[in-house]
Amino acid sequence: MFVPTSPEAEDAAGSLVRSVPLHRNRKFMLLFTGSTLSVFGNCFHSIALNLWVLQTTGSAAKMSLITVTHMIASLLLGSFAGTIADRLNRRLLMMICDSSRFLIVSGIALVMAHLDQPFMWIVALSALSAVAGLLQSPSSQASITDLVGRDRVQQAAGLMNIADNAARISGLAIGGYIVAQFGGVIAIVTDAILFGLSALLVFAAGTFPQAERAQTEQNSFRQDWLEGIKRVWADPFARGVTFLTTFVILFFVANLMLIQVMAVKVWQASPIHFGLIEAAIPLGYAIGAVTIMGLSKSPRRRGHLILGSMLAMGPLYIAIAMMPQAAAAIPLILVVGTFFSFCTLLVNVIMRVEVPSELQGRMFGILGSLTSVAPPLGLTIMAAMADGFGASNVLLFSGVGLIAVASAAWLWLKPIRRYQ
Repeated sequence: MFVPTSPEAEDAAGSLVRSVPLHRNRKFMLLFTGSTLSVFGNCFHSIALNLWVLQTTGSAAKMSLITVTHMIASLLLGSFAGTIADRLNRRLLMMICDSSRFLIVSGIALVMAHLDQPFMWIVALSALSAVAGLLQSPSSQASITDLVGRDRVQQAAGLMNIADNAARISGLAIGGYIVAQFGGVIAIVTDAILFGLSALLVFAAGTFPQAERAQTEQNSFRQDWLEGIKRVWADPFARGVTFLTTFVILFFVANLMLIQVMAVKVWQASPIHFGLIEAAIPLGYAIGAVTIMGLSKSPRRRGHLILGSMLAMGPLYIAIAMMPQAAAAIPLILVVGTFFSFCTLLVNVIMRVEVPSELQGRMFGILGSLTSVAPPLGLTIMAAMADGFGASNVLLFSGVGLIAVASAAWLWLKPIRRYQ
C-alpha cells in the first residue's frame, strides 16, 4: 500500500479535527454544503443546457457534441487537474474554480439570450466550465481527510456520497422542470448562482489544514505529474482500486440503461412502476451509504464486503433479466443499488485512508478520467447489442460478465480482498 511521504505532517494536520463530530466541524460542513451545491449546479447545468439545445435546434447531434466535449476534456485533463490540486492550495483552487464557473455559466446564459447563432459559443463556454469542474472535484475530494481526520473519513465519505446522489437526482429533475416552465436562460442563471454560492461557502470555511503539511513545490509540474502516475501504477493496491472502480461503474451505468429499456419494451411498465424503478437505485444507494456510516466505528473485512458486493450484483442482474414484470424486479433493483454503494463508497473511503493526502488529488484525477469514459463506452456497446439481441438477453449476458470480472478481482486483487 501507499506509504505517506510525511506521516508526521499528516498526523499534525488531522489532530486538530480528529475528535470533532462532523456536525460540529465547521470547515467540513461548509465544504460539504458548497460541494453539494456545486454537484447540484453541475447536473442542473447539464440537463438544462441539453434540453435547451434540443428545444431550440432539434438536433440530438448538437446535444451529443456537448457531452462528447466534456468526456474528452475529462479523459485528457483529469490527471493534470489532480496534479494541480496536489500542488496548489486546494481551498483557493476550489474558490477560483467555482467563481470561474459562475462567470462562465453566466456568459452561457448571456449568449443564449442575445446571440442569433449561439451554439459554438455555448460549446466553447461549456468546455471551459467542464475544465473548471475537473479542477474543483479532486481538490474537494482530496481535502476531506485533512478536514475530518482519518477516524471519521468513513462517516464523512458516506455523508458526502448521500448528498451527492441526492443532488444529482434532484438537479436533473429540477433542471428539467425549470427549463420546461421558465426557459433555458433562467435555468442556466440559477445554475450560475449556485456556483457563486459554493465559492462563498468555501471562502467562509477559512484556511484548510493542508496549509500545515509539508509542500512539494520543489518538483516541477511534469515531475509531480509523472510521479503520481508512476506511484498509482506501481502500487498493487492503487492498481486494484483503479481496475475495480472503472469496471463497476461501466457495468452499473450500462445495465441501468438496459433495465430502463426493459421497463418500456419488455415489461411495458406503467408510469408508477417506471418511477419506482428510477427511484430504487438511489434509494438502495442511500441505504448502503447509511449502513456504511453506521459500521464506521468498527470496520472489519471491508475488502470482503467490497468484492462480495460486486460479485453478488451479477446474479441479481441475471434475475432481473428473467423477471416477467416490473413489480417483481423493483426489489432486486433496490438491492443492486445497495451493493453498488458498498462497492464504490467503501473503495472511496479506503483511498482516503491509504493514499497519502498529498497524492490524493492525482489519484482522484486519474480515477475521474477513467470513470468519465467508462459509462459512455459501456452505454455505446450495450445499446448496440440491445438493438440486435434484445435488452433482457444483453442484461443476462452482462450479469454473467460481471460475475467473471468480480471472480477475477477476488482472486487477483489480494490487497483489496484482505483489507480490514
